[in-house]
Amino acid sequence: MPDAGPEPGRAREDIPLGQRLFDNWFLLLVAGIVVMAVFYTAWGLWEVLSLGPAPLP
Repeated sequence: MPDAGPEPGRAREDIPLGQRLFDNWFLLLVAGIVVMAVFYTAWGLWEVLSLGPAPLP
């Protein structure tokens, strides 16, 4: 008899952590926004701090 898949009473601990994280679309959305905000903020700060002094007329 072929396996019919997971049992209805299957414990949540049987699902790997990585799969549980990737199945949570809200967590992925928030993580994407946070990562990009931190990345662009750090990039912008690096650009401002690495600018040379402006030549005055």
